[in-house]
Amino acid sequence: MIEIREGDRKAAFDAALTAYGDKSLYVPPLWSDFDRMFDPAKNPFVTEGHGRYTLFSAHRDGRPVGRITASIHDASNRHHGTNNGAFGFFDCVDDTEVADALLHAAERWVAERGMSSIAGNFNLTAMQQIGVMTDGFDKAPFTDMTWSPPHIARHLERAGYTATFPMTTFEISLDDAKPEKLLGDKQRGILADPDFVWQPISRSAFKTRLEDARIILNDGFAENPMFVPPTAAEYLFQAGDMMWIIDKRISTVVYHRGRPAGAIIAIPDLNPLVKSIRGKIGLSAPFRFLQHRISNTRAVLIYQSVCRDLHNRGLNGAMLYRTAQALKNAGYHSLGGTWIADINGPSLRQAEKIAAKPLHRLHLFTKTLKAAA
Repeated sequence: MIEIREGDRKAAFDAALTAYGDKSLYVPPLWSDFDRMFDPAKNPFVTEGHGRYTLFSAHRDGRPVGRITASIHDASNRHHGTNNGAFGFFDCVDDTEVADALLHAAERWVAERGMSSIAGNFNLTAMQQIGVMTDGFDKAPFTDMTWSPPHIARHLERAGYTATFPMTTFEISLDDAKPEKLLGDKQRGILADPDFVWQPISRSAFKTRLEDARIILNDGFAENPMFVPPTAAEYLFQAGDMMWIIDKRISTVVYHRGRPAGAIIAIPDLNPLVKSIRGKIGLSAPFRFLQHRISNTRAVLIYQSVCRDLHNRGLNGAMLYRTAQALKNAGYHSLGGTWIADINGPSLRQAEKIAAKPLHRLHLFTKTLKAAA
């Protein structure tokens, strides 16, 4: 007998750890981040009126064995003229009864609020972790990447979902990479142009640089599918904790004649540390963090963006070149790249130039819903 509970954040957090076990490649979020994300009094997604969500956990014999979120991004539906709901954080044991109970709960919640379709994973927006893994299951994820075992995609397909919007994450061996391949006449011109000023994202200027990075993100991504510009509060809610882990050598905001023009956000990979503490910050966490910081050689590129009036000027390639060089000089050996959609030809070509190798394959899974009775 499967029991579905709503709103039990602790059970939902524990469910994936229980379902997959310590030997899997699954890395939980930090409990403090998960708890804060699903506190409707704290998350700007709710407090600023952008959307709604709920959180379900599945229990067998009182033990959490699965979880899922159901959400409606009202701002996205208004922005794109859609009528969609979403599921996210779909993780469970390989059990048809558990998977169906969770999917039915999410579908019912979304349909009762008038939505005509559901898609996921969205955790909770397109600017957070998205997608369900469909290949690369034996490769460890970097920070801000999803990981799920093969049975999650199988249960979705069996339940009538269709795989759409293919994406790939990448890994770059910095020891083998040749960043100079990113340089053409445009990129060299950018690097030599004094009108472009390169500023690190340091703790002392963190909030200013972060706000400028948000402005660049919103402008550069404005025409991307599913994108909804995050407000200052949303962006800070998602990225504010980066201040404690930022490595100013590898993240940059570029200014052109004094205005924000381009940003590349890269951070040290924390996944090995977070996995070792099972997402819980205890008394030993500061010591473990120092150990990890000393020994870590992996970083992850969260995103890069250039304002639209500077597209096709070579700034993206110049930023990636400088970042790759900075990573190598700082002693990093591997760089992970979060998802790039198959339709994003320019970004895929840049990944190819720097010899990035595919890491994981992901898809969104979608389903048309029947109107709630």
